[in-house]
Amino acid sequence: MAERYGVLFCCMGNICRSPSAEGVFRAQLAAAGLLDAVRVDSAGTDGWHVGEAPDARARRHAALRGYALDDLRARCVEVDDFARFDLVLAMDHDNLARLRALCPPARAERLRLLMSFAPAAGSAVVPDPYYGGAAGFERVLDLIEQAGRGLLAHVRRELAARRD
Repeated sequence: MAERYGVLFCCMGNICRSPSAEGVFRAQLAAAGLLDAVRVDSAGTDGWHVGEAPDARARRHAALRGYALDDLRARCVEVDDFARFDLVLAMDHDNLARLRALCPPARAERLRLLMSFAPAAGSAVVPDPYYGGAAGFERVLDLIEQAGRGLLAHVRRELAARRD
């Protein structure tokens, strides 16, 4: 079997946005029958929460939509991630800048904003819900679901190209 396509989602602490994106995209891949073909993970650009479960609010709002985040644990981005993953997707411009600073120049084409996969969504970034209320976590999931659909279409094309 060919090596799996890899997608890494990144935010600052890896407890709200990026684990939510990991959970949502895993579910989208499973629904499409592609979970075995794609490696999905998430990481933070800072290490404040390494080893911790996602924020309870993120887990609660995700669970209301049928997404499981309970088994995830925060970790930091590592330089090896830029070689292991085909796409490294930042939630916002600050995290994209942090990733660019860590990424070897030869791998820079792998870096993108997640919302680049949902240009009609009306937001270039997934805003950080940490200091807000329930509406912020719902907005994060809305944006991630939209971007996930575009990302899924992209991954399908990439997998088809690998078969050719």
